[in-house]
Amino acid sequence: MLVKRISSIQFHVMNPAMFRKMSALEIKTPDTYDKDGYPMEGGLMDPHLGIINPGLRCKTCGQKMKQCPGHFGSLELIRPVLHSEFSKRVEQLMHATCKECSRAALPDDKLEYYRKMLTLQNGEMIGKKITAKARKIKKCPHCKAEKGIVMLDKPTNFFYNKERIYPTQIREWMEKIPDNDLELFGYKQDTIRPEWFVLTVMPIPPVTIRPSITLESGIKSEDDLTHKLVDIIRINLRLKDNIDAGAPQLIIEDLWDLLQYHVTTYFDNNTAGVPPAKHRSGRALRTLVQRLKGKKGRFRHNLTGKRVNFAARSTITPDPYLLLSEVGIPQEIANELTVPEMVTEWNKKEIQNLVKNTNNFVYLIRPNETRKKIDEANKQEAIDEIDVGFKVERKLMDGDVVLFNRQPSLHRLSMLAHKARIMPGRTFRMNPVVCKPYNADFDGDEMNLHIPQTEEGKTEALELMFARNQVISPRYGAPIIVLAEDGITGLFALTTNLMEFTRENAMAYFYEIGLKEIPKPDRGKKYSGKLIFSQLLPKDLNLEYKTFTCNILRKTGICNECTKDKCKYDAYLKIVDGKLVAGVIDKESLGEGTGKLVDALARHYPSEVIENFYAGASKIVSDLLTKKGMTVGLDEYEVSEHIEKEKEKIFKETIAKADVFVQKYKKGNLECIPGKNLDESFEIYMMQAASEGKSTLEKEIMKEKLGPVLEGSLKLNSIAMILSGGRGGSINLMNISGFWGQVAVRSGRPKRGFTSRLIPLNYRGDVGLFAGGFVKSNFIKGMDAVEYFYHSMGGRQGEVDTGVSTKVSGYLYRRLANSLKDLLVNNDNTVRTASKNIVQYNYGEDGVFPQKTVKGKTLDIDMEFVRMNTEKKK
Repeated sequence: MLVKRISSIQFHVMNPAMFRKMSALEIKTPDTYDKDGYPMEGGLMDPHLGIINPGLRCKTCGQKMKQCPGHFGSLELIRPVLHSEFSKRVEQLMHATCKECSRAALPDDKLEYYRKMLTLQNGEMIGKKITAKARKIKKCPHCKAEKGIVMLDKPTNFFYNKERIYPTQIREWMEKIPDNDLELFGYKQDTIRPEWFVLTVMPIPPVTIRPSITLESGIKSEDDLTHKLVDIIRINLRLKDNIDAGAPQLIIEDLWDLLQYHVTTYFDNNTAGVPPAKHRSGRALRTLVQRLKGKKGRFRHNLTGKRVNFAARSTITPDPYLLLSEVGIPQEIANELTVPEMVTEWNKKEIQNLVKNTNNFVYLIRPNETRKKIDEANKQEAIDEIDVGFKVERKLMDGDVVLFNRQPSLHRLSMLAHKARIMPGRTFRMNPVVCKPYNADFDGDEMNLHIPQTEEGKTEALELMFARNQVISPRYGAPIIVLAEDGITGLFALTTNLMEFTRENAMAYFYEIGLKEIPKPDRGKKYSGKLIFSQLLPKDLNLEYKTFTCNILRKTGICNECTKDKCKYDAYLKIVDGKLVAGVIDKESLGEGTGKLVDALARHYPSEVIENFYAGASKIVSDLLTKKGMTVGLDEYEVSEHIEKEKEKIFKETIAKADVFVQKYKKGNLECIPGKNLDESFEIYMMQAASEGKSTLEKEIMKEKLGPVLEGSLKLNSIAMILSGGRGGSINLMNISGFWGQVAVRSGRPKRGFTSRLIPLNYRGDVGLFAGGFVKSNFIKGMDAVEYFYHSMGGRQGEVDTGVSTKVSGYLYRRLANSLKDLLVNNDNTVRTASKNIVQYNYGEDGVFPQKTVKGKTLDIDMEFVRMNTEKKK
């Protein structure tokens, strides 16, 4: 095959002669079909324009429906009309040239200067400069005629010295512009002339791109383009009849304007300043521009966004009993999707036996690509025919490699490879641990399944995309496939010193996680939660670090001195040779981006280890939280008399501080923060005063709520969630049990859109604490009307931001992805564009893949010290 490289593509405007030359037929009538349902001769569905009925042949090329590509027709317009998409270009030329002589309205020496500039600058840029200068000139330097004022009433109505100028006059004006002047505006003599912007003949697209459809009632329904063309031809004929009959000029001009309207809406039915053409039902017609642009247009919908075969889509539901790299596929889907198996001398007998003993095989594909459907009647015949070089297409089975994807696909982990597990039901099932990279939840999310069809595709999926190999994020080098919420709280509860299990319960967990060697009980006849958890860890794992619980205790001031694994609150984690000796498993061990335990398992062990850890943890957590009862009640948020007194004290202190700032601000002697003016400094001081009071009370509430937990009476409630880092934080407790505090909009007190006061109940000019949006109530007791309005100001910002940021970031991502999609890392480690231009001499400037780093660092020093110490002791 002879391969040729395209050197360039040139776009230009087609001229009327070209329209006539490529036309297979001149359209004479607006009618489409006659009474018998046959296409009308000379009409819009004439067989010369192409064939859409199976029994007919095209009268231009003689081909049948499948072979005929379709042919253009033409329509001679009785009066010329302006092409609305080019009206801006026509306006530019009218401003820049003289109506009488059609020369560019600048002296010859200036024009010569600009001609010399053509080699250095773009013709369009020079054209803009000439137009800007020519608009100021009152007399033409060539013919000395007065230069009139041109106005455009968008999209197509032109006025010259306030008088309407029609397309016939515009065309005459454009025809007279010399070629050497047009070069200055970027027009080339052979490919584009401005008079072609005024249409005298219209191309009629082939029937194949605007086919009729027959409704159930037998009535033919025409395409939107055909509807529009019918209107154009009908008005064109009426205009001809009126001109021939000598109708008044007013009627002719009205019909001419109507023809212009129909031609404008035929090209773009969303043109500014023109009412859209509609169906009788009121639906706007989809014309040429609408077919091409936007999300539903040809480019984005049909070309860049394609539907594919061997894919399925369904709602997702959670299943903690699946492995993280498995996906549960409904039997109904597995019966529809197929996988080709290549027959080789090594698997020939196995495939023959499978065809004989199962109903999983659908087609036999011979080396010449002919197919044979396998069913009960010809099964033996197919078995005898199977030979090396054949392919057998079978239904999806357990263990097949599949690709799983959730949209929008915003990073590479939005599509991962899993192994299939065929299951009953109608939803895709997945382990909740793999939700984070997909950003999936189970409130109705749908996901896509794709089946690789080649051995290369399957291998690539397993090597590059297999879910259990993606625990460390390729964006920031820290865990992203993690246990979250219930997973963290459940393992936190399991590993507290209070959690003990009877022999029966412990054995049930050992069985669930597939343990082969049963450990001895460590608490008399009972098993501790720590011991059960230790069975999930590799025997050579050694780790120690402060837990998330430790951070909370330090922030609240309960614990200020670290005694490491001797911590009386069990807040320092230590794992020795795969045994959890001290500490609890919480967010610091398991969390997204922070999980030290997960990071160690994923980084230093084969990927099966982290998968088995998650599998065991998911099963234990699901059972534990169900049996122990994880719940939240209002009584958890009731506070003591001491907190109520503390709250009143903090209110008084905050109000006193705020009053001092207000007095200083009004007198103008408030100390300004560097880089801020008086008003800005005052607002920051007021925010800080409210914030200090809130954080003080927050610590007091946390101390009170953590007291029972630290004394040894842990309940699986909201306090356990906060302490483990599973969900929520001390700020939630504060808002429910303490007070809301200062409402913030755009990280400051509400200001924008308000004049003198936030609500009519305040005094004008009041800038005090309560007038500025301070809420002294909490959620459990409720707010009064004024506080509710204040609170809603901050809430509205969140709601609006969510809607706006989703839309804006989605569009920015689309632009970014389009600009970067051609970048490629070459074998020499340079990043290059499609045309081989170098963008980076070294990938990422350092050649480091973030997934192989430890949160961006090339080495985890602390982890290395621990490993070295362990090896020394051995």
